[in-house]
Amino acid sequence: MKKNLFSDNKQNSKGFYAALGISAIMIGSACWFAYGQGKKLTDDLTAKDSLSEAETPVNKRAYNVPKVTTTVKRTTAPVRTAVSFTVTTVAAPNTEVTLPAAAINSGEGAEEAPVAAAKLSDVRSPLEDMSFMITPFSGSELVRNETTGSWQTHNGTDFAADVGAEVYAVSSGEVSEVKHDPVWGVTVTVDHKNGYITRYCGLSQALSVQKGDKLAGGDLIGTLGNTADIESALTPHLHLEMLHNGAYIDPMSELT
Repeated sequence: MKKNLFSDNKQNSKGFYAALGISAIMIGSACWFAYGQGKKLTDDLTAKDSLSEAETPVNKRAYNVPKVTTTVKRTTAPVRTAVSFTVTTVAAPNTEVTLPAAAINSGEGAEEAPVAAAKLSDVRSPLEDMSFMITPFSGSELVRNETTGSWQTHNGTDFAADVGAEVYAVSSGEVSEVKHDPVWGVTVTVDHKNGYITRYCGLSQALSVQKGDKLAGGDLIGTLGNTADIESALTPHLHLEMLHNGAYIDPMSELT
């Protein structure tokens, strides 16, 4: 049987065109893919360049940088500390300073007036003759005790006198204590009710007062003895002590 060459050629032409179309599609796809990849690469490079330009160079100030804030939750109330200030006003020379009436009435801004120390009233000598002072008041200074040989304070003043000499109250007051002290002998204490107390040591047993008696300055207390064993090495004398508000003071500061 004789082949139809025209028919074969026609079929071959169709196959050729089909292959050509497929090739064209593949080439177009490849071109589109290449275009997409190239655009993506271009965009990446552009973004990188923009980021590099946005970076802040070293040692240069950056502007319009948004602040990063952090929210902190307060767990405890803030502690407030009261602070006081002292303000001193210095007036210029020759300038009169006037205080408000309220400050004057309350005493604010005014110097505190000195309080006059209480004094013994109607002071009298404890002995007729006080010219023989043998041991003065020592205060806080240590002095040697001639009887014991020890160093100690001497809280009173010693006045030499004959045994039997009369001893008087130096001021008005009340006898608060009468005793025979093992160290200071027969002792009479007078409270003068104004912060002052006087103590008469080394008396004889022949006393003219007892506890609770009210005395005026110069009233007889008793007579001098020689009963203070702690000072027995000395000549007979009156050991006179004086206290003001509980502290020992020099009796001569009130008697002279």
